[in-house]
Amino acid sequence: MYFVPFVPTPYPVVREMLKLAGAGKDDVVYDLGCGDGRILVVAVKEFNVKKAVGIERDGERVKEAVRRINEEGISDKAMVIQGDFFETDISEATIVTLFLLTSVNEVLRPKFEKELRDGTRIVSHEFRIPGWKHEKMIEVKDDNSLTHVVYLYIKGRHL
Repeated sequence: MYFVPFVPTPYPVVREMLKLAGAGKDDVVYDLGCGDGRILVVAVKEFNVKKAVGIERDGERVKEAVRRINEEGISDKAMVIQGDFFETDISEATIVTLFLLTSVNEVLRPKFEKELRDGTRIVSHEFRIPGWKHEKMIEVKDDNSLTHVVYLYIKGRHL
């Protein structure tokens, strides 16, 4: 069991993550550790993805994300699964978003290799996936002028 503290991804970073992944109408986004659901909302409302699924262990965060999805009127396209993302099937994803820790990303790597189809885009805020080569890396300034790093990996082209 891993503990990753809840630190929301700033909105400018959320948008750049989805833009870097090329999110669009045919995509299914999975946000591992979705927190308050902000990536799900932006993916559906601004990038018009087909479906957005958040996986979150913390019950309070799940309630917050579900409330936000309902308030935004996107419950037909966005949902939250309360549970452990290590134990949840993510094979439907065409895009996976992460803001975890390098150590957690490393443990997730075999799951990605087993469950995700080639061509699936994995976008990680701040932390690399050890053993994989990123396709692109960008720097994004948030509203407080802090710089964030975002890595794009593409399953099947990461070695």
